[in-house]
Amino acid sequence: MFSSHKMTATGEPAAREDSSAGGPPAIITTPTTILAPSPTPIHSDVPMPNANGSGNGSGSHKSTIVIESQPKRRVSIISDPPVIGGGGSGYDNPAYEQNPRRKISQTSTHSHTDIGPARRKSILKETVPHDNESDRASTHSYENYRQNALDVLNSKYNGHPHTSMGDSNGGGNYVEESWMYTFCLKCRGEEPSASWEPPFWQKIFPYPLCPTFRTVSRLISIILIGVLIWITAFVIIGDSAAPGGQLFGLVVLTVAANFGGYVISLTTLPRLIGMLLVGILFQNVGWVNLDGDFSKVTAHLRKFALTIILTRAGLEMEPEAFKKVYKTILKLGIIPWCVEAVVMAVMSHFLLDLPWIWSFLLGSIIAAVSPAVVVPCLFRLRTKGYGVAKGIPTLVVAVAGVDDALSVAIFGIISTVMFSDKGLGYQIAQAPVCILGGLGFGVVWGTLARIFPEKGDAYVVPLRTLLLFTGGLMAIYGSEELGFEGAGPLAVVFSAFVSNLFWCKDGWDVEDNPVSTAFEIFWMIFEPILFGLTGATIKIRELDSHTVSVGAACIFTGAIIRILTTAGIAFGDRLNTKEKFFVGLSWMAKATVQAALGPVALKHLDENSTDDERNWANIVQTICVFSIVLTAPLGAILISVTGTKLLTKTKQPQDLTGWRRSHRPSIRDISIIDEEEEREDPEIPEDKETHDNTLNNAHIPTISYTYNT
Repeated sequence: MFSSHKMTATGEPAAREDSSAGGPPAIITTPTTILAPSPTPIHSDVPMPNANGSGNGSGSHKSTIVIESQPKRRVSIISDPPVIGGGGSGYDNPAYEQNPRRKISQTSTHSHTDIGPARRKSILKETVPHDNESDRASTHSYENYRQNALDVLNSKYNGHPHTSMGDSNGGGNYVEESWMYTFCLKCRGEEPSASWEPPFWQKIFPYPLCPTFRTVSRLISIILIGVLIWITAFVIIGDSAAPGGQLFGLVVLTVAANFGGYVISLTTLPRLIGMLLVGILFQNVGWVNLDGDFSKVTAHLRKFALTIILTRAGLEMEPEAFKKVYKTILKLGIIPWCVEAVVMAVMSHFLLDLPWIWSFLLGSIIAAVSPAVVVPCLFRLRTKGYGVAKGIPTLVVAVAGVDDALSVAIFGIISTVMFSDKGLGYQIAQAPVCILGGLGFGVVWGTLARIFPEKGDAYVVPLRTLLLFTGGLMAIYGSEELGFEGAGPLAVVFSAFVSNLFWCKDGWDVEDNPVSTAFEIFWMIFEPILFGLTGATIKIRELDSHTVSVGAACIFTGAIIRILTTAGIAFGDRLNTKEKFFVGLSWMAKATVQAALGPVALKHLDENSTDDERNWANIVQTICVFSIVLTAPLGAILISVTGTKLLTKTKQPQDLTGWRRSHRPSIRDISIIDEEEEREDPEIPEDKETHDNTLNNAHIPTISYTYNT
């Protein structure tokens, strides 16, 4: 029975001692709401739990609490409790939101009492855990279980019999201190939940020296699916899918390129470097042959990859940042691009004897920046707080998207003029029609993507993803069919940007957009295909040393002049000299656009083309591939090394959940988790209402209750 209810003079709680339990004093904090309109003491009736823990019964107790005069306002100690479980928790639908009394983020226009567009876990992921008796028996305490397996190895290494965890008769943890253990631990990723394992698994395959059972079972599942698909394809297609066929060679190249990218990623370099090198290896060893009629298939795969690249570029441009600093983004995106393209065109014309139109075609490709290289490096810097105070990561990513759109649009216009036999008026109309047509299609399709599907639809994420992807494919293929090839790429980027603008107004976060995650998964599939195919176009025995050396000189000269131009025109942008040079360095990496467009000119040639045209197309393709090999790793290294020297570090810790994603995504990431995002990022100003409430409540002491028995 409770005998007293005390509160200290300073507002600190006294201890409630539970003598019946015979243990130490237990402190119970009771949530409440306090009204302080006047200096008059407030009498609060607080029901106390009885011995059985119930709030009703003879154990209830009333107390009087005196509170000093406070400003007249309502202070809520805790928010509404979240709903645990319950039906309908598996919907991607705002209408099924179980706890809508919250704000989505500081930039959200929805109040705490509105039913915002937040959704619970995706229906694509099973969130309810199984309560299976055999699973509970096999899902042990994994830390102890794995440590026990390591102790067995340590005891065998020391020559002692195994005793208990971490105690092998004074022997050291030789396994955990070895370089092999450190290397294997680095290769293992954290699992989102504990996995089931057979009882013998850790004894035979100790973690982390060996992968987990979940990883092995996932790999076996993928292999089985691949084998079954291959058997089906072989029955339908025939010899092309058989070992030695071109389709079979493409599949093997893709798998090997993915593995090569994984190996390179262990060095923190971009994965695409390993994929490109695997493609070059396969071509020059003779393990793949993708010429002949199969080149039509590879051409379509490049267009699919280009659609994904441009859509991701549009989705990564933050509408709010673009609206605030659009002049800076356009200035830093267009002027340095034009300078590098012109420098590349002039040098290739005089040093490589390319005609002017071929030179500008090459310049439009080389001037593009690769977000695939830039974004991961910027994430590592942003994790440490570099550059976030002035929004440099956001600026660099936004300009890269504008840069890619401009490159592909100009390339489409030039290639249409080059390979078209229509009149002068048609060629003059290319630029205005492509620009206006691309922007117009982007506005229309982006608006449709907001209206259809309805934002409360349970399947809004997959429907929006497919609508955006199919619209992009229609723009690419349709513009090519109509003879205005430059309009399609511009339409893809702008439709993604406009749709993302509307989705952000509805409450989605540009940094954690589930549609962006879906396209990143698409990119995981097409990235090894694209860079493996691009590497397979290089035949080392046929390379001209003069073309390679002069091409490398042109690439680096254009990059250096672009860096100087960026530093020179970035006046009035709140950037100091060091930050201006870092921004210029960030845009020297080439990869995605060069891989997608480099071989296109060669594919446009037919049997009526001259030998000179084929030679020029080969020069364009070779220089594009070598621009990736030379600038992608160098750009990644320079961003990582110079970022800590040239950028200002923010001491405030950064909450980077969702920022361009720190990990390779999976299908389970296509959701917005039902949890409130509270971040103090200098790039996003703090909500004024929240800031004022915090200042007004700063002098109110924390209220809690303690009871003595």
